Amino acid sequence: MLATEVSWKPHGWRRKAPADHKACPPKRGRKRLLIDLSDGEGSSLQDPAAPLSDDESVYDSPSPESRPSAVNDADSQDRIPTINIGRQNEKPQSKASHKKVSDSMCQTELTMEDLRRLEDTVTSLDYDIHRLRQGIVDAEFNPEAFQDNEKTRFYTGLPNYSALVQIFHLCEPCMTAPTSLALSKFQQFIMVFMRLRLNLHAQDLAYRFKVSTATVSQIWVELINILHARLGSLVEWPERDVLQSAMPVSFRAAFGDAVAVIIDCFEVFIKKPANISARAQTHSNCKDRSSTVKFLIGIAPHGEITYISRAWGGMASNKQIAEECGVLNNLSPGDVVLADRGFNVEDGVGLFCASVYTKGKSRLSAYDSEQTRKLASVCVQVERVTGLVPKKYHILQSLPIGHTDVELNDSMALIDKIAVICCALSNLFKSIVPLE
Repeated sequence: MLATEVSWKPHGWRRKAPADHKACPPKRGRKRLLIDLSDGEGSSLQDPAAPLSDDESVYDSPSPESRPSAVNDADSQDRIPTINIGRQNEKPQSKASHKKVSDSMCQTELTMEDLRRLEDTVTSLDYDIHRLRQGIVDAEFNPEAFQDNEKTRFYTGLPNYSALVQIFHLCEPCMTAPTSLALSKFQQFIMVFMRLRLNLHAQDLAYRFKVSTATVSQIWVELINILHARLGSLVEWPERDVLQSAMPVSFRAAFGDAVAVIIDCFEVFIKKPANISARAQTHSNCKDRSSTVKFLIGIAPHGEITYISRAWGGMASNKQIAEECGVLNNLSPGDVVLADRGFNVEDGVGLFCASVYTKGKSRLSAYDSEQTRKLASVCVQVERVTGLVPKKYHILQSLPIGHTDVELNDSMALIDKIAVICCALSNLFKSIVPLE
C-alpha cells in the first residue's frame, strides 16, 4: 500500500513547495498525515516519488465538509491518522465469523466408497508391517523362526522342532557364554547345523549372521567337539537280544536271527593335498581320480547306524578298511555279516567264528531264486540307508583339507567327529527299513 505525506494546518491544506525550494523544519503546530492512495485492489493511484508539475497540487484547499473524519482526531501528538481511500466500507472479521469460516473449510466430501478404500489401504499396510516384522524375526535365526517343522528339517536335517530344542538343551551347558558382540547360544547352534546340513561356506555364514569368518570358524570347532561328546553314544553296537527283537521279517525269512550288521563304504571329496605322499594316499579311482577320504559304515538290519569308522585315504581298499578299522571286533560267534562285492573278509570274519555273505559270490548260488531275490531286496534297502547320510548332511559330500588334521591335544580329526555326528543325527529319524 502506497502513501504520500502532506502537511496540514488548522486553516486548510497548503500547496506542496517546489523541488528547488529551500527546506525548512516544520513548525510546532504542524501535524503529519498519511493518506492511503491505493484503489482498494492493491494497485497504487499515484507514485509519491513521481515529480509534480508547477500547476499540480495534492489537494486544493478542500472545504471543511469534504475533510476526512480522521482529521478531527489529529490533535493528538501520539497518533498518525491514516485514511483508506476505497476501503472505508470494509469491516474487520470477528472471532466468531473467523471460526465459522475455518469450520466450513475443514468439511470434506468423502463418500462411503472413499472411506472403504481408505480402510482397505490401512488393512493392507497393517499386513505389510506384520509381514516385514516376521521377516525380521526369520532373518535373526531366533527360536521362534524355527517352530515350523518344515523349516527345521530343511536347515538342520532334524525331524521336527522338538528334537532341535532337546539337542540344544543337551549341548547348552557346555557352550561358551556369548559376549556383547557375539551371537546367542541358539544362533551359534543353528549356524553349525546349517553348515552340517547345507555345507555352507564360512564366508556365507559370516554374511548371514553378521560376524567375521574367524568367529564362524571358532564356533564351528567348539560346537563340533560338544556335539561329538554329547551325541556320540547314539552310534552304538547293540546287543544280540536287541537285534533279534528288532529284526525285520525280510531278514528273518532269509537269514534267520543271525544277521548282525551290513557293512559298506562311502567316500567324501576333499581338496587335493599339496604333499605328494598325502596326495597318493587320497587318490581315488572310483571318483574321477579325485582326492577323497573313505568311511566304513555299519548298519543293523532294522536300519539303525551302529558303526562308523574313521576316515581313510581314498586309495585304501574296502577289505583293508574292514579288517583294520575294528568293526569285526564287535562280532560274536554265529553272527552273519552282509557286505557288497569288494569285501573279501572271509578270513577276518572267520577268526570270530562268524560268517559273511557277499553279494555276487558263488556261495549265494546254492540258494534258490526266491531266496536270492530276498537277498537282493534287503541289500537294496541297506544301500538306501548307506546313501542316506551323505544326502541328508551335505557336509559329507565335500570337506576342507584342514579338517583331516589331528590336533595335538586330541585323538580324532575334525572330519571323524563330523561323520559320527551326522550318523547320530540320522538315527533320530524313523528307519526307512520296514519291520513287516
